[in-house]
Amino acid sequence: MPQDPTERRVTVTGPPRRTARASGYYRPRTEIDEQTTLGHTYVRSLMRSQLRAGLAALAVLGLLVGPLPLLFAAMPDARRLEWAVLGFGLYAPLVLLARWYVRRAERNERDFVRLVEDR
Repeated sequence: MPQDPTERRVTVTGPPRRTARASGYYRPRTEIDEQTTLGHTYVRSLMRSQLRAGLAALAVLGLLVGPLPLLFAAMPDARRLEWAVLGFGLYAPLVLLARWYVRRAERNERDFVRLVEDR
């Protein structure tokens, strides 16, 4: 007589499977250290945000300094104006632009560290 399939019990044993998401312990830092695709995506997102900030600063710098030769060529008699603009008027916007860029880059890095360290 064949055995009834409902009576047969099988116990399967083996090492427990621990995945990052199943255990609730997920660290992006390990993804970056192990150079997985996800870790590469994290680093690439930081690089993109830094590049975006750099290109924005470069664009503002180009718009600020680029038209100056045309302005000076249009007014050849204004030598004192040229020296005033180059000597004094240009430094304040350049310092403000540099300060903005450094603060933006530091904020990008701080956000990235916060993402990686799970804070």
